Amino acid sequence: MSTRPDRFSPVARTLHWTMAALILAMLFIGVGMVSTAEPLYPTLLAWHRPIGALILVLALIRLGYRLRHPAPPLPADLPAVQKLAAHGSHWLLYATMIAMPLIGWSMQSAGGYPVRLTTWLVLPPIVPRDILLYGFLRTAHTVVAYCFFALILGHLAAALVHALIRRDGVFESMAGGR
Repeated sequence: MSTRPDRFSPVARTLHWTMAALILAMLFIGVGMVSTAEPLYPTLLAWHRPIGALILVLALIRLGYRLRHPAPPLPADLPAVQKLAAHGSHWLLYATMIAMPLIGWSMQSAGGYPVRLTTWLVLPPIVPRDILLYGFLRTAHTVVAYCFFALILGHLAAALVHALIRRDGVFESMAGGR
């Protein structure tokens, strides 16, 4: 029987906080892309695609790591419904961290747009060119983005409750404090 530590490992914490910074940047870039006029759009898109690809790669690494290294247990006095919400929201966060870039890549492929990560690295299309599919995926990308944003706000709210109200060590297990 393996023991579960009371805090996340340095690898898990590094992946978490690196991805948090990338996802926060991506939220600002995404909002900027949909609200900007022509001059900034190409620059924002040039940042959006490689950051999205990096988030996809890191999310897959993080998911694999998490499956091999379970999270520390939640406090015993946490109500069962809150434990269920915590576990469910974490798996939904993983799902959206993986789905968002895949939907974006598929959308670009369906629209016939190359997914250029650098001047010399272009991802291959992963779906056939299809304007109707492009429209569907564009809507899906937006809907999933709003769901992702809501999950992030819920995650932040829960972290603040654990840090400032419950003071039960849950926040510190990821923040690295004692």
